[in-house]
Amino acid sequence: MTPLARLLAAAACAASLSAHADRADREKPIGLEADRVTIDDKKKTHLFEGHVRLSQGSLLIQADRILVTRDPAGYQKGVATGEPAAFREKREGREDFIEGQARRIEHDTRSGRTEFFDRALVRSGGDEVRGNYIRYDSATETYLVDGGRSGRAGDGRVRAIIQPRRGDSPSAAPDTRKE
Repeated sequence: MTPLARLLAAAACAASLSAHADRADREKPIGLEADRVTIDDKKKTHLFEGHVRLSQGSLLIQADRILVTRDPAGYQKGVATGEPAAFREKREGREDFIEGQARRIEHDTRSGRTEFFDRALVRSGGDEVRGNYIRYDSATETYLVDGGRSGRAGDGRVRAIIQPRRGDSPSAAPDTRKE
């Protein structure tokens, strides 16, 4: 296995460690704050500009600008942009959060997907992954990370930091040596 394949496999494993958004949030109303709001009822769009803060239960998105659209079924999609835009949401059944940032973040309430574009960074449970593009799917608890050409490191590579878990260290393993 090549070093790149090992890194991608490790990042995929780390990213799938129960980073599942709190399902109860989906039933809560969305709250928004901004310096300026433009509403188009015909197109079902709301444009929020200036120090924008979107919240829904434990979900929090902060950005310079957020465009929220609603489909005929009532699902919303938010596109947040900023330097950077930031995302935070409680993990399902746990007390910790998934946090991320990028220049553009797209969050879709129908699919449960959050996408991070351009200088993307996501942290969960002490682990961290960086790339040019990160897609997090809360329904399947999976990530896709792409380094792209304009990744934060500038070389188009994915970067990951994976913290050791309890029981992963050699000292935590039972001693099976015979004396």
